[in-house]
Amino acid sequence: MISRRNIRVKVMQTLYTITTLETTVKPGEPQKILQQHFDQTRALLVYLIWFLTEVSRYAETDAHKKASKHLPSATDLNVNTKIAGNELLWKMLEDPALKEQFNKLKPELTTDKDLLRKIYLQLVIKPEYKAYATKDGREKTEEKKILEFILNDLLLANEDFVAHIEETFSNWDDDGDMLVQLLVGYIQKPGIYNFKQLMSADKEQFAKGLLQTVTDKSEYLQSLIVPKLKNWDPERIALLDMVMMKMGVAEFLYFETIPPKVTINEYIDLAKDYSTSQSGQFVNGILDNIHKELVEQGKMLKVDYRKA
Repeated sequence: MISRRNIRVKVMQTLYTITTLETTVKPGEPQKILQQHFDQTRALLVYLIWFLTEVSRYAETDAHKKASKHLPSATDLNVNTKIAGNELLWKMLEDPALKEQFNKLKPELTTDKDLLRKIYLQLVIKPEYKAYATKDGREKTEEKKILEFILNDLLLANEDFVAHIEETFSNWDDDGDMLVQLLVGYIQKPGIYNFKQLMSADKEQFAKGLLQTVTDKSEYLQSLIVPKLKNWDPERIALLDMVMMKMGVAEFLYFETIPPKVTINEYIDLAKDYSTSQSGQFVNGILDNIHKELVEQGKMLKVDYRKA
């Protein structure tokens, strides 16, 4: 479920962290830091699901509060709570894997309750909600549509909600787009995810292997990069650029099923997104030159990735 792009981002961040540490890196520390990045991804996904379910369930809270007034009006006593019984919502809430994550991560401790109530009050005045709430019966399409409406129109399009997420989760910019797609998939089929294992076995092996390879072969990888820098002083190269170039060369040499073109394109994009304005072109030039040299030297030992 976690994409290879996001894996590269987290390996890159881990390598950057251990490179800038002033203390000696302990054995196993890089893998521990990498796992913490993946744990943050899981926590963010769980929190997004939690907030969505809490907005939907708030109808019951609202009804209870209004009915508990000293002199409740007829309107207070007739709050429409249909959405709180949304069938897809309850399939989520009854998912053992999700319940385990809720118990472990305790997202309720992070929830901005004022924001939650504010979003619910915005929901109940929307024509889409009124049409859903007043329609008899339950259709799977309608159940899904209203949850997607809350997600897209009241959460992701809400500056206050996005600001809350950014303040709470430092990985929102890295993981947001990917996790929104995972959440949409979960709305459609609650229970499809193993939250303990958000990566397939091959992707987990790729993540750990890439980190270990760049860590173990760091000096050798740099020795291939430095001659291509021409008039550039290696000490003045942006540290993040050097990290990405080492990762790229490591993929050339030690990850035989990844096409070189894919590797180059991935690190061009990452350099553009995470480093300086000139980094994309710079990383592209260096990796392309090293790739050509490795091919000429017969060191580019790739297999047919389509059959791998």
